[in-house]
Amino acid sequence: MPSTTPVEAPARLYSETPYDERGNFHYQGDLYRASEDHSTLCRRIETHLANHFPEIRFALRSERFTGGRKITAEVLDAPRDLSTRDAQETFITTVRDQIERFGFCRTNPLQDYWNCSFYAEVAIRQAYWAALAARRGKANPVDNLVSLASFRKRLKPGDTLTLLHAPFTHRALGAARKIIEVRSRDFVFEGRSYCDFPRAANFACDGRLVRIAIGNEHDPDAHLLYEWQPLIAGPNGAGSTAM
Repeated sequence: MPSTTPVEAPARLYSETPYDERGNFHYQGDLYRASEDHSTLCRRIETHLANHFPEIRFALRSERFTGGRKITAEVLDAPRDLSTRDAQETFITTVRDQIERFGFCRTNPLQDYWNCSFYAEVAIRQAYWAALAARRGKANPVDNLVSLASFRKRLKPGDTLTLLHAPFTHRALGAARKIIEVRSRDFVFEGRSYCDFPRAANFACDGRLVRIAIGNEHDPDAHLLYEWQPLIAGPNGAGSTAM
């Protein structure tokens, strides 16, 4: 089992490592293991981030591609306000330094040379902005009575969604649009415009109102608010008739 004992910081982190006079950059983390299995590497990084940043929630994802592999740590929630660019850059550097301790990097941009054990990314996306907006106090709150999974099953072609609120002056604001197709990742309106199904954390539905968080660094509480009118109403007026 991976050790949960905190690991002391190395003498020099990735962001503190300088280039030499010829443009060479050589870094090898103190937690690097040669020829380590990819899944084992990801588990060690995930455990380390949880121990090193206990107040922050991450989702770790990895991918392989021709010529390398990439590990992305997306922040889901953090106590700090990361809405300013300086705060984001400091946060990303701090977290990436801990991920890079598990790898090595040898590069020279002057010679277009790059060799590393994996590419690392720290992402701040809609899940974090939704969490930040919740802490600040959401506009147009909706009780979460219908889960995203249930909504996806109950949303049918012929149902109508009326857009009640959207950032800026959305061209469809106030319009009632019919659903013509429900797909695995999105649903399609008349006119062939579509809306992606969000993550569960960014979704709320009370059976009539549907709130989808689409926040960003400029407007953490940005969201879409729809009124849902099923083609065939159930006995309580919410959702399609249960089978």
